[in-house]
Amino acid sequence: MGPGNDTHISGFLLLGLSNKPELQPLIFGLFLSMYLITVFGNLLIILAVTSDSHLHTPMYFFLANLSFVDICVTSTIIPKMLVNIQTQSKVITYPGCISQIYFSTLLAGWDDFLLAVMAYDRVVAICHPLHYTVIMNPQLCGLLVLMSWIVSVLNSLLQKTLVVLRLSFCTEVEIPHFFCELNQMIQLSCSDTFLNNMVMYFGALLLGGGAFIGILYSYSKIVSSIRRISSAQGKYKAFSTCASHLSVVSLFYCMILGVYLSSAAPQSSHASAVASVMYTVVTPTLNPFIYSLRNTDIKRALMRFSGMAALKGPIVLGLKRCP
Repeated sequence: MGPGNDTHISGFLLLGLSNKPELQPLIFGLFLSMYLITVFGNLLIILAVTSDSHLHTPMYFFLANLSFVDICVTSTIIPKMLVNIQTQSKVITYPGCISQIYFSTLLAGWDDFLLAVMAYDRVVAICHPLHYTVIMNPQLCGLLVLMSWIVSVLNSLLQKTLVVLRLSFCTEVEIPHFFCELNQMIQLSCSDTFLNNMVMYFGALLLGGGAFIGILYSYSKIVSSIRRISSAQGKYKAFSTCASHLSVVSLFYCMILGVYLSSAAPQSSHASAVASVMYTVVTPTLNPFIYSLRNTDIKRALMRFSGMAALKGPIVLGLKRCP
Protein backbone atom coordinates (compact mmCIF):
# COMPACT_ATOMS: atom_id res chain seq x y z
CA MET A 1 0.00 0.00 0.00
CA GLY A 2 1.50 3.29 -1.09
CA PRO A 3 1.66 6.43 1.01
CA GLY A 4 -1.25 8.82 0.95
CA ASN A 5 -3.97 10.33 3.08
CA ASP A 6 -6.57 8.18 4.76
CA THR A 7 -8.79 9.58 7.49
CA HIS A 8 -10.38 6.14 8.13
CA ILE A 9 -7.14 4.23 8.64
CA SER A 10 -7.60 0.77 10.17
CA GLY A 11 -4.67 0.77 12.55
CA PHE A 12 -1.17 1.85 13.56
CA LEU A 13 2.16 0.29 14.43
CA LEU A 14 3.50 0.90 17.94
CA LEU A 15 7.28 0.75 17.64
CA GLY A 16 7.75 0.50 21.41
CA LEU A 17 10.85 1.41 23.38
CA SER A 18 13.33 -0.64 21.37
CA ASN A 19 13.48 -2.56 18.09
CA LYS A 20 16.23 -4.90 19.33
CA PRO A 21 14.85 -8.47 19.69
CA GLU A 22 17.31 -9.37 22.46
CA LEU A 23 15.89 -6.57 24.66
CA GLN A 24 12.23 -7.60 24.33
CA PRO A 25 12.28 -10.27 27.10
CA LEU A 26 13.95 -7.79 29.46
CA ILE A 27 11.40 -5.06 28.65
CA PHE A 28 8.53 -7.56 29.01
CA GLY A 29 9.74 -8.77 32.42
CA LEU A 30 10.44 -5.27 33.69
CA PHE A 31 7.07 -3.82 32.67
CA LEU A 32 5.14 -6.90 33.84
CA SER A 33 6.81 -6.61 37.25
CA MET A 34 6.06 -2.89 37.54
CA TYR A 35 2.46 -3.44 36.40
CA LEU A 36 1.86 -6.15 39.01
CA ILE A 37 3.48 -4.03 41.75
CA THR A 38 1.32 -1.05 40.72
CA VAL A 39 -1.93 -3.01 40.71
CA PHE A 40 -1.34 -4.95 43.94
CA GLY A 41 0.27 -2.03 45.78
CA ASN A 42 -2.52 0.41 45.00
CA LEU A 43 -5.18 -2.27 45.52
CA LEU A 44 -3.79 -2.92 49.00
CA ILE A 45 -4.10 0.77 49.83
CA ILE A 46 -7.72 0.80 48.62
CA LEU A 47 -8.55 -2.31 50.66
CA ALA A 48 -6.78 -0.94 53.73
CA VAL A 49 -8.66 2.37 53.54
CA THR A 50 -12.06 0.77 52.98
CA SER A 51 -11.65 -1.94 55.63
CA ASP A 52 -10.22 0.18 58.46
CA SER A 53 -12.63 2.63 60.11
CA HIS A 54 -9.67 4.66 61.42
CA LEU A 55 -8.87 5.62 57.82
CA HIS A 56 -12.36 6.82 56.95
CA THR A 57 -11.12 10.41 56.73
CA PRO A 58 -10.97 12.87 53.80
CA MET A 59 -7.22 12.45 53.32
CA TYR A 60 -7.42 8.67 52.91
CA PHE A 61 -10.62 8.91 50.88
CA PHE A 62 -8.72 10.99 48.33
CA LEU A 63 -5.73 8.63 48.55
CA ALA A 64 -7.96 5.64 47.74
CA ASN A 65 -9.29 7.49 44.69
CA LEU A 66 -5.73 8.35 43.61
CA SER A 67 -4.75 4.67 43.92
CA PHE A 68 -7.75 3.70 41.80
CA VAL A 69 -6.72 6.19 39.10
CA ASP A 70 -3.13 4.88 39.15
CA ILE A 71 -4.38 1.34 38.56
CA CYS A 72 -6.53 2.53 35.66
CA VAL A 73 -3.69 4.55 34.07
CA THR A 74 -1.33 1.59 33.88
CA SER A 75 -4.14 -0.80 32.87
CA THR A 76 -4.96 1.46 29.91
CA ILE A 77 -1.41 1.25 28.53
CA ILE A 78 0.72 -1.62 29.82
CA PRO A 79 -1.41 -4.75 29.01
CA LYS A 80 -1.52 -3.87 25.29
CA MET A 81 2.24 -3.29 25.31
CA LEU A 82 2.84 -6.66 26.99
CA VAL A 83 0.55 -8.46 24.53
CA ASN A 84 2.37 -6.88 21.57
CA ILE A 85 5.75 -7.99 22.93
CA GLN A 86 4.53 -11.50 23.68
CA THR A 87 2.86 -11.96 20.27
CA GLN A 88 5.66 -10.10 18.44
CA SER A 89 3.04 -7.82 16.90
CA LYS A 90 3.15 -4.02 16.86
CA VAL A 91 -0.37 -3.44 15.55
CA ILE A 92 -3.00 -1.46 17.40
CA THR A 93 -6.39 -0.84 15.79
CA TYR A 94 -7.69 2.67 15.15
CA PRO A 95 -10.51 2.32 17.76
CA GLY A 96 -8.00 0.87 20.23
CA CYS A 97 -5.65 3.80 19.67
CA ILE A 98 -8.45 6.34 20.09
CA SER A 99 -9.52 4.58 23.30
CA GLN A 100 -5.97 4.74 24.67
CA ILE A 101 -5.78 8.47 23.94
CA TYR A 102 -9.19 9.14 25.49
CA PHE A 103 -8.63 7.19 28.71
CA SER A 104 -4.99 8.21 29.20
CA THR A 105 -5.98 11.88 28.81
CA LEU A 106 -8.96 11.47 31.14
CA LEU A 107 -6.99 9.64 33.83
CA ALA A 108 -3.98 11.98 33.66
CA GLY A 109 -6.33 14.94 34.15
CA TRP A 110 -8.15 13.20 37.00
CA ASP A 111 -4.82 12.38 38.65
CA ASP A 112 -3.81 16.05 38.35
CA PHE A 113 -7.05 17.31 39.90
CA LEU A 114 -6.94 14.78 42.73
CA LEU A 115 -3.47 16.00 43.68
CA ALA A 116 -4.85 19.56 43.78
CA VAL A 117 -7.82 18.43 45.90
CA MET A 118 -5.47 16.62 48.29
CA ALA A 119 -3.41 19.82 48.60
CA TYR A 120 -6.57 21.73 49.54
CA ASP A 121 -7.35 19.03 52.13
CA ARG A 122 -3.91 19.55 53.70
CA VAL A 123 -4.44 23.32 53.77
CA VAL A 124 -7.67 22.93 55.73
CA ALA A 125 -6.10 20.35 58.08
CA ILE A 126 -3.06 22.52 58.90
CA CYS A 127 -4.49 26.04 58.68
CA HIS A 128 -7.96 25.34 60.14
CA PRO A 129 -7.57 22.22 62.32
CA LEU A 130 -10.52 23.03 64.61
CA HIS A 131 -12.92 23.36 61.67
CA TYR A 132 -11.44 20.53 59.58
CA THR A 133 -14.22 17.98 60.09
CA VAL A 134 -16.88 20.64 59.46
CA ILE A 135 -15.30 22.00 56.27
CA MET A 136 -14.16 18.65 54.82
CA ASN A 137 -17.48 16.90 55.33
CA PRO A 138 -18.37 13.77 53.31
CA GLN A 139 -20.61 15.72 50.94
CA LEU A 140 -17.84 18.16 49.99
CA CYS A 141 -15.29 15.37 49.59
CA GLY A 142 -17.59 13.45 47.28
CA LEU A 143 -18.39 16.60 45.34
CA LEU A 144 -14.70 17.45 44.86
CA VAL A 145 -13.93 13.99 43.49
CA LEU A 146 -17.03 14.07 41.27
CA MET A 147 -16.24 17.52 39.88
CA SER A 148 -12.64 16.56 39.16
CA TRP A 149 -13.89 13.49 37.28
CA ILE A 150 -16.47 15.49 35.29
CA VAL A 151 -13.94 18.15 34.26
CA SER A 152 -11.47 15.42 33.23
CA VAL A 153 -14.14 13.66 31.15
CA LEU A 154 -15.15 16.89 29.42
CA ASN A 155 -11.52 17.75 28.66
CA SER A 156 -10.87 14.26 27.30
CA LEU A 157 -13.98 14.43 25.10
CA LEU A 158 -12.88 17.84 23.83
CA GLN A 159 -9.42 16.54 22.96
CA LYS A 160 -10.95 13.50 21.26
CA THR A 161 -13.53 15.35 19.14
CA LEU A 162 -11.63 18.55 18.30
CA VAL A 163 -8.12 17.11 18.09
CA VAL A 164 -7.92 13.40 17.32
CA LEU A 165 -11.02 12.70 15.24
CA ARG A 166 -10.29 15.68 12.97
CA LEU A 167 -6.87 14.32 12.01
CA SER A 168 -6.15 12.52 8.77
CA PHE A 169 -3.26 10.08 8.65
CA CYS A 170 -1.00 8.58 6.03
CA THR A 171 -1.85 5.02 5.01
CA GLU A 172 1.37 3.69 6.57
CA VAL A 173 1.72 5.08 10.08
CA GLU A 174 4.34 4.09 12.62
CA ILE A 175 4.10 5.53 16.13
CA PRO A 176 7.55 5.81 17.75
CA HIS A 177 6.06 5.14 21.17
CA PHE A 178 4.79 2.28 23.35
CA PHE A 179 1.21 3.63 23.42
CA CYS A 180 -0.98 6.06 21.49
CA GLU A 181 -0.01 9.41 23.00
CA LEU A 182 -1.88 12.55 21.93
CA ASN A 183 1.12 14.65 20.97
CA GLN A 184 2.64 11.81 18.91
CA MET A 185 -0.62 11.36 16.99
CA ILE A 186 -0.71 15.04 16.09
CA GLN A 187 2.88 14.90 14.86
CA LEU A 188 2.07 11.92 12.61
CA SER A 189 -0.94 13.57 10.98
CA CYS A 190 -0.86 14.49 7.30
CA SER A 191 -3.31 17.36 7.80
CA ASP A 192 -2.82 20.87 9.11
CA THR A 193 -2.39 20.55 12.88
CA PHE A 194 -2.32 24.20 13.95
CA LEU A 195 -5.82 24.12 15.50
CA ASN A 196 -5.17 20.71 17.01
CA ASN A 197 -1.99 21.92 18.70
CA MET A 198 -3.75 25.03 19.96
CA VAL A 199 -6.58 23.01 21.54
CA MET A 200 -4.16 20.50 23.07
CA TYR A 201 -1.82 23.10 24.60
CA PHE A 202 -4.69 25.35 25.70
CA GLY A 203 -6.33 22.45 27.53
CA ALA A 204 -3.04 21.43 29.14
CA LEU A 205 -2.27 25.01 30.17
CA LEU A 206 -5.77 25.77 31.47
CA LEU A 207 -6.44 22.56 33.38
CA GLY A 208 -2.96 21.28 34.22
CA GLY A 209 -1.62 24.77 34.87
CA GLY A 210 -4.68 25.68 36.92
CA ALA A 211 -4.29 22.60 39.12
CA PHE A 212 -0.56 23.28 39.52
CA ILE A 213 -1.19 26.90 40.52
CA GLY A 214 -3.76 25.68 43.03
CA ILE A 215 -1.20 23.30 44.52
CA LEU A 216 1.44 26.04 44.72
CA TYR A 217 -1.03 28.39 46.42
CA SER A 218 -2.05 25.65 48.87
CA TYR A 219 1.53 24.98 49.87
CA SER A 220 2.27 28.67 50.23
CA LYS A 221 -0.55 28.81 52.79
CA ILE A 222 0.78 25.66 54.48
CA VAL A 223 4.33 27.03 54.73
CA SER A 224 3.00 30.33 56.08
CA SER A 225 0.95 28.49 58.72
CA ILE A 226 3.82 26.18 59.71
CA ARG A 227 6.18 29.15 60.17
CA ARG A 228 3.80 30.57 62.80
CA ILE A 229 4.07 27.41 64.92
CA SER A 230 6.42 28.10 67.83
CA SER A 231 7.72 24.62 68.69
CA ALA A 232 10.03 22.63 66.40
CA GLN A 233 8.10 19.45 67.20
CA GLY A 234 4.84 21.10 66.13
CA LYS A 235 6.41 22.25 62.87
CA TYR A 236 7.73 18.76 62.15
CA LYS A 237 4.36 17.15 62.93
CA ALA A 238 2.50 19.62 60.68
CA PHE A 239 4.93 19.17 57.80
CA SER A 240 4.98 15.37 58.12
CA THR A 241 1.23 15.25 57.39
CA CYS A 242 1.83 16.56 53.85
CA ALA A 243 5.34 15.19 53.15
CA SER A 244 4.05 12.15 51.22
CA HIS A 245 1.72 14.28 49.12
CA LEU A 246 4.49 16.76 48.38
CA SER A 247 6.75 13.91 47.25
CA VAL A 248 4.09 12.54 44.89
CA VAL A 249 3.34 16.02 43.49
CA SER A 250 7.02 16.69 42.87
CA LEU A 251 7.48 13.32 41.17
CA PHE A 252 4.35 13.72 39.02
CA TYR A 253 5.10 17.22 37.75
CA CYS A 254 8.79 16.55 37.17
CA MET A 255 7.85 13.58 34.98
CA ILE A 256 5.21 15.60 33.09
CA LEU A 257 7.72 18.41 32.55
CA GLY A 258 10.25 15.91 31.26
CA VAL A 259 7.74 14.53 28.75
CA TYR A 260 6.85 17.94 27.32
CA LEU A 261 10.46 19.14 27.20
CA SER A 262 11.56 15.98 25.41
CA SER A 263 8.63 16.13 22.96
CA ALA A 264 9.38 19.78 22.16
CA ALA A 265 12.97 19.00 21.19
CA PRO A 266 13.68 17.96 17.57
CA GLN A 267 14.25 14.25 16.84
CA SER A 268 13.16 13.32 20.34
CA SER A 269 10.68 10.47 19.83
CA HIS A 270 12.71 7.94 21.82
CA ALA A 271 13.42 10.43 24.61
CA SER A 272 9.71 11.28 24.78
CA ALA A 273 8.80 7.59 25.03
CA VAL A 274 11.30 7.04 27.85
CA ALA A 275 10.02 10.14 29.67
CA SER A 276 6.44 8.89 29.27
CA VAL A 277 7.42 5.66 31.01
CA MET A 278 8.29 7.69 34.07
CA TYR A 279 4.85 9.26 34.59
CA THR A 280 2.64 6.46 33.20
CA VAL A 281 4.44 3.52 34.85
CA VAL A 282 7.10 4.53 37.37
CA THR A 283 5.04 7.16 39.23
CA PRO A 284 2.00 4.87 39.84
CA THR A 285 4.43 2.13 40.93
CA LEU A 286 6.17 4.36 43.48
CA ASN A 287 3.03 6.02 44.90
CA PRO A 288 2.05 3.08 47.19
CA PHE A 289 5.57 2.99 48.63
CA ILE A 290 5.65 6.77 49.17
CA TYR A 291 2.30 6.75 51.00
CA SER A 292 2.90 3.59 53.04
CA LEU A 293 6.56 3.49 54.08
CA ARG A 294 6.41 6.73 56.12
CA ASN A 295 2.73 6.49 57.09
CA THR A 296 2.10 4.63 60.33
CA ASP A 297 -1.70 4.69 59.83
CA ILE A 298 -1.42 2.87 56.50
CA LYS A 299 1.10 0.40 57.97
CA ARG A 300 -1.23 -0.43 60.85
CA ALA A 301 -4.21 -0.78 58.54
CA LEU A 302 -2.27 -3.12 56.25
CA MET A 303 -1.21 -5.21 59.25
CA ARG A 304 -4.81 -5.39 60.47
CA PHE A 305 -6.01 -6.30 56.97
CA SER A 306 -3.37 -9.02 56.56
CA GLY A 307 -4.22 -10.31 60.03
CA MET A 308 -7.92 -10.46 59.17
CA ALA A 309 -7.15 -12.28 55.93
CA ALA A 310 -4.93 -14.77 57.75
CA LEU A 311 -7.62 -15.31 60.40
CA LYS A 312 -10.39 -15.90 57.86
CA GLY A 313 -8.32 -18.53 56.07
CA PRO A 314 -8.28 -21.10 58.93
CA ILE A 315 -11.94 -20.35 59.74
CA VAL A 316 -13.01 -21.10 56.16
CA LEU A 317 -10.90 -24.27 56.10
CA GLY A 318 -12.42 -25.36 59.42
CA LEU A 319 -15.93 -24.81 58.14
CA LYS A 320 -15.20 -26.88 55.03
CA ARG A 321 -14.07 -29.81 57.21
CA CYS A 322 -17.29 -29.75 59.24
CA PRO A 323 -19.81 -32.48 58.19
